[in-house]
Amino acid sequence: MASNGSVSLNAEPSQPDVREKQHLEPKSYVDAVHEEPHVNGTNGTNGTTVRSKNTNSEAEWLNSSSHKASVASVLRIVDTGADVKEKETAKGGERPQYERQESKVEYSGAGLDDTPTIPPKQRHRRQKSNSQEKKNEDNKSKTNAVKNGENPKVKDDQNHTTVFEKVEGTQNGSKLVSVKPDPGLEKQHRTDRKVTPKPSKEDGLASGKKPGQRWHQSGIRFAPLNVPLQRRLQTLVVLAHTLCIAISISLFFFLCAIPLFWPLLIPYMIYCMTSTASTSGTLSHRSEFLRSLPVWSLFASYFPSRLHRTQELPPTRKYIFGYHPHGILSLGAFGAFATEALGFSQLFPGIKNTLLTLDSNFRIPLYRDYALAMGIASVSKESCENLLSKGGPNKEGMGRGITIVIGGARESLDAQPYSLRLVLKRRKGFVKMAIRTGADLVPVLAFGENDLYDQFNSESHPKIHKFQLLVKKVLGFTVPLFHARGIFNYDVGLMPYRRPVNIVVGKPIRVAQSSKPDQEEIDRVHEEYVQELERLWDLWKDDFAPQRKEEIEIME
Repeated sequence: MASNGSVSLNAEPSQPDVREKQHLEPKSYVDAVHEEPHVNGTNGTNGTTVRSKNTNSEAEWLNSSSHKASVASVLRIVDTGADVKEKETAKGGERPQYERQESKVEYSGAGLDDTPTIPPKQRHRRQKSNSQEKKNEDNKSKTNAVKNGENPKVKDDQNHTTVFEKVEGTQNGSKLVSVKPDPGLEKQHRTDRKVTPKPSKEDGLASGKKPGQRWHQSGIRFAPLNVPLQRRLQTLVVLAHTLCIAISISLFFFLCAIPLFWPLLIPYMIYCMTSTASTSGTLSHRSEFLRSLPVWSLFASYFPSRLHRTQELPPTRKYIFGYHPHGILSLGAFGAFATEALGFSQLFPGIKNTLLTLDSNFRIPLYRDYALAMGIASVSKESCENLLSKGGPNKEGMGRGITIVIGGARESLDAQPYSLRLVLKRRKGFVKMAIRTGADLVPVLAFGENDLYDQFNSESHPKIHKFQLLVKKVLGFTVPLFHARGIFNYDVGLMPYRRPVNIVVGKPIRVAQSSKPDQEEIDRVHEEYVQELERLWDLWKDDFAPQRKEEIEIME
């Protein structure tokens, strides 16, 4: 049906019979392909103009100059030769394989009519800014590049980083475009973020004192638990000898506290006060078995200590060995001349030596018996004369020897480690004794004897030193304020340090016997003795005193 203002939509007949009746020329579909469709026309196929019968406003809108005719939809049929190929296939019996080609324009549409159904509303359009126009232009250029198969690289205005890229390959006939961020993009985002600083560990954290810190900083070094048994036995033997006087006195008073032992203790005390065994020179209480016990080898190996001989001594003479220095307890003299731990009888065969000590030590109960059994005698004048004039093969002291610590208790107050100060200038009594008895003088120098203990320095503590001299003048002996190591530590205690002691026996000085020696002879022999002692020091100081702080010094 056709209404007023409308255009008939009937097309030309396609049947040949109808066209012949209407006197129309025969038409082929192949010719129709090559014909261009009539767009917005009245005579083309599907190209009639639609007239609206709407209101006057709509007619005015249609007749306005701003109106642009819409493009009618036109179906373009493209001859791809499929019918011909199918016929050839049917004739040949095979279906040919052909490559599908993509047509750039397979279908195109221009709409059914040129008139919109509803007129557009008159809206106020905001004018686009320059930035928006620039973005639109960039988007259009990207789209055109994708259509043309190009590889667009869109760069950022700020960092010029590539954001888009074309992925080679197709899927289901569609070309894919993916988004790939530039490697610097993530770094850019990280820098844009606000990085919160990590809290410092030093801020707001206060710690208390470390437990046990004073023990690590302590000057006391404790001995380990896995000490060999031999070293433990060495310490035990030296400890027993060091405390032998204190042990003897304590044990005696303990026995006195028991009334059962009183009948034995009273006669024993009377015997100690009246006995002359320490001065008789007979050495009746001397025990060679006790002097040769293996425990004294442990005593000597504690330091360790060694006895050295520079010249052989004939057993047909008698000798006075002058031991230097005194040290604190004269431990080197005890190991070398009161025991056989260092092999005295092997170095000087045929000589029976006796170590001398203070006569007051033989008034101490129990200790006196221990000292007499070790062959120790009194250092009194009577004892020295008896030992050198009695006994021996000829009963006149031949082959006898005594060892005197010349410096005595006075020299012990100046015993400082790595130094050698000898109280010798005024000590001439042993020279007079040698001339009277006809004994040769043999100087003995013990390297390391002063290194076994530490004590207060007399120069830094003069008042203490004066008090010690007063005690020595009144009682005959003094007590040096010394310290060394302990049993289970290396810094505090009364045990001597483990430092080597090397005892060197020098060349004997021949003396002519005289019952009344003059002073010039005494001084001459004394001077010769001092020279031999200094010679020993100069000869062996580099070998046995490498850590010395000063040279030998002869005092008083």
